[in-house]
Amino acid sequence: MKFKSLLVAAAVGASTLLSAPAFAQAKEQFFPLLVYRTGPYAPNGTPWANAKQDYIKLVNARGGINGVKITFEECETGYQTDKGVECYERLKGRGATVFDPQATGITFALTDKVPQDKIPLITLGYGLAASQDGGVFKWNFPLLGSYWTAADILIQHLGKKEGGLDKLKGKKIALVYHDSPFGKEPIPLLQERAKMSGFDLSLIPVTAPGIEQKSAWLQVRQQRPDYVLLWGWGVMNSAALKEAIATGYPREKMYGVWWSGAEPDVKDVGAAAKGYNALTIQYGAGQPKIVKDILSEVHGKGQGTGPKDEVGTVLYNRGLIIQMLSVEAVKRAQERFGKGKVMTGEQVRWGFENLALDQKKLDALGFAGVMRPVSTSCQDHMGSTWARVHTWDGAKWDFSSDWLEADEQIIKPMVKQAADKYASDKKLTRRTPQDCQS
Repeated sequence: MKFKSLLVAAAVGASTLLSAPAFAQAKEQFFPLLVYRTGPYAPNGTPWANAKQDYIKLVNARGGINGVKITFEECETGYQTDKGVECYERLKGRGATVFDPQATGITFALTDKVPQDKIPLITLGYGLAASQDGGVFKWNFPLLGSYWTAADILIQHLGKKEGGLDKLKGKKIALVYHDSPFGKEPIPLLQERAKMSGFDLSLIPVTAPGIEQKSAWLQVRQQRPDYVLLWGWGVMNSAALKEAIATGYPREKMYGVWWSGAEPDVKDVGAAAKGYNALTIQYGAGQPKIVKDILSEVHGKGQGTGPKDEVGTVLYNRGLIIQMLSVEAVKRAQERFGKGKVMTGEQVRWGFENLALDQKKLDALGFAGVMRPVSTSCQDHMGSTWARVHTWDGAKWDFSSDWLEADEQIIKPMVKQAADKYASDKKLTRRTPQDCQS
């Protein structure tokens, strides 16, 4: 009898252990975090990942999302598409709130998967440009910008420097790009702008990860373009700057996308990179209120994820933006589906589609001086198309342009055409007005 009682007690204990995680999970909002802390892209991927964790810790320390605690789990992708898909498959069944692939290649691979799994996919400043069209891409959210908006803004900026877009006629512009879906994305927009303004566009691919670029910069030396656009990531960026120096190409004529304009890209080059320009999708580096709060409430209590001196850098601040927008999408969903409740991926998708963060809300969140307001809709899954240029002065980044907005008269028809083609290829129909309201 004693033995039988022990068995019963053990069974009850096992049942309790098994049900505890399920109970805990029902009270928690789970965020899968795809990261790359190893490999050639780690210097750029790590601060991005650290910021997300720090923001989650800050929200939890303040009581969670209207009382709902956030849980998370990282999965290392190494920026590799196959590993990214493996991470997705492993984590999606845990009640995933949203996936941020942190890689355009992984985004392409997951775009066909998320509609079946009903999990939103956010790609802030990267991914598939056509997914701005929410009428076709119901689950994709390229928040704040795409590579088409980035390319358009860069051409606008060069036009201003020359005294007008018409002055670009006859100019030579070279695109030195990461030979991957990421690097190829801006090409259609640049080709359209080249036809409109009459500049000569040359395409110079660099094999990933981009450490070896001598042949690419030999082409730059031979072509002698008026400007070089750099579409790089990770070690490719510093390698490109070093090759430009060796080739004698002026850094002040180089303009990087917003993934080619952070501290890791220039720190190994230092003063020799002076004059190099890059877009920034946010206000750049610095210590706005949200950064000070994290230093005080997270790092100040020994809970920081990475080094303290990384907090406030360009990519760290971008990571904060991404995680904040994800949390705000959950809050927005709770307004409709129930405050204090755990939201499903489908409900959070609605939250992303109905974001309305004006300056007052951004100020209240501590993001004054970090980003511009964003407002999404059923048809517009981007919500904002602004960026500006900052320039490396040899020691730090300084802004060198006003805010510029991508020309939607050029981009919207291209987005619709590409989205329609995607829908045709995949045998999809556009969303109905009723679906947009649901």
